[in-house]
Amino acid sequence: MSTTDISEQVLEYPFRAPNAVDPPEEWAKLRQGCPVAHIRLPSGDPAVLVTRMADVRQVLSDPRFTRSLAQEGASRITTNEGGSAFESKDAAELAGGEAHEKWRRFIMRWFTVKRIAAMQQSIEAMANQLIDAMVAKGAPADLVSELAFPLPVWVIAEILGIAVEDRDKLAYWSNTMLTLTQFTQEEVNNAQMEFHQYLARHIAKKRAEPGDDLLSDLIRAADQGEQINEKILFMTAQGVLVAGHETTSNMIGKMMGMLLSDRKRWEQLLAEPSLVRSAVEEVLRFDANAGFGLPRFVTEEIELSGTKVPSRTTVICNMAAANRDEKAFERADEMVLNRSPNAHITFGAGAHSCVGQALARTELQTVLSVLLRRLPTLELAVAPSELPRREGLLVGGIERVLVRW
Repeated sequence: MSTTDISEQVLEYPFRAPNAVDPPEEWAKLRQGCPVAHIRLPSGDPAVLVTRMADVRQVLSDPRFTRSLAQEGASRITTNEGGSAFESKDAAELAGGEAHEKWRRFIMRWFTVKRIAAMQQSIEAMANQLIDAMVAKGAPADLVSELAFPLPVWVIAEILGIAVEDRDKLAYWSNTMLTLTQFTQEEVNNAQMEFHQYLARHIAKKRAEPGDDLLSDLIRAADQGEQINEKILFMTAQGVLVAGHETTSNMIGKMMGMLLSDRKRWEQLLAEPSLVRSAVEEVLRFDANAGFGLPRFVTEEIELSGTKVPSRTTVICNMAAANRDEKAFERADEMVLNRSPNAHITFGAGAHSCVGQALARTELQTVLSVLLRRLPTLELAVAPSELPRREGLLVGGIERVLVRW
């Protein structure tokens, strides 16, 4: 596929990558020759894709681009009724304006660097407990099911005040909310109904016996006359669960897949454990399996990279492709564990950047530090090219990371 003809084509999106740790070849070709590309979404609807850092930053920071795809004229991501997590009409109510700012400030109190730092010891204790159980079972072990999957659910369950034994159900429900093609309409509907019933019981319990957790805080605020209704309570619990569990679980698995797929990276960290913080930032930048990207909808004509984008266009921002932009990073296609500065865009930009990024960073840094200390001989038990990708979801990931030590 030459860069001369790529601009004439309508490309099927998401692209297919060669394996779970390398990027699709289209990213570099589009950045260089067609930064605003025409694509067809899984629903069959058209959209445009941006892959350069400057364009992605502009779209995510510009208030003329709305997050809500519930508007008339916006493309559907998937053919499921009610669409994907991006097309929820309920979510549209919080997509902008004063209500969103107020809600965001409220949530941010639970995700401050100071509060997360206070949780770091319990996150480390959880990681150690999970690694103890994994080591007791013996090698080979799957780092995803033994560590990457349970840890963030424990953390989010603690923040929401949810019982740890419910974590498997929570994970299944969150997957159905991120589906592109993995679940049937019936499975999505049933899961949403079960999740709604579960949350209703949980909220009622919190109302009767409030604790020191995010939901209890929201309930107290609602009962004191703040503009927080039941719908916002549900959406907050749902959003925190899905965003806080799924993305971090996947990222832990991908981090270990990337670091162990080239032994020199792991050896460098063993020799210099002080690099853990910058290594995590580079893992976040270098992730080639980040998933779908962020959609936005624009209701007036704008220009990106010299290309006019018409009004009522759905724009998909591929942050992972932008994180490989040669104009934004020296040696963009190399993993540089001591890279500094590292202005990646993995957590978004502007007013809607990820609320939970301090928590995600702390979990990734803690898991990496504990594994380096506890299992210095850790290595992949399969070839990097054989790491199985997660398919059919809005978020990218690796199904299993088999390791030995």
